[in-house]
Amino acid sequence: MIHIELTREDPWSDTDWEARALAAARAAIARTPYGDLITTPAHVEISVRLATDDEVQGLNRQYRQKDKPTNVLSFPMVQPDLIDTVSQNSDDGEVLLGDIVLAHGVCEREAAERNIGVADHFTHLVVHGCLHLLGYDHMTDDEGDAMEQIERDALADLGIADPYLIRED
Repeated sequence: MIHIELTREDPWSDTDWEARALAAARAAIARTPYGDLITTPAHVEISVRLATDDEVQGLNRQYRQKDKPTNVLSFPMVQPDLIDTVSQNSDDGEVLLGDIVLAHGVCEREAAERNIGVADHFTHLVVHGCLHLLGYDHMTDDEGDAMEQIERDALADLGIADPYLIRED
């Protein structure tokens, strides 16, 4: 069973971010070979932190040597080759899959630039972050294409438009 542990800093609004994050995580995981994590009796937790740009900039500088805020950071806690065993081998029936941290200002600016709602952009970023927790990456074009297709499919399941669609004015 997937569980979201959400913490929120100002200026994030009082939207039900936890419900949106849970839906995003379930949709992302369902589109991968790890779909059984959704129904496992183990308690699979994802920590979602709604942070300020300054906090994310500090984390980005510390862990990625990039001194700027970014929209989302993911910190996996389970090695990709061990994810298959999570539901069978968690000692106490609980496992922390990882942490996802989102920067408020960056998310708002990107949503405005794309002319979409912040909640839909948040959902996309949580889907993206969950895929990173599962070992997906976009370091090569092939990896990026595969990850983007999973994102598109997961977001479509949630009724959210393709975030990678190029729109002509």
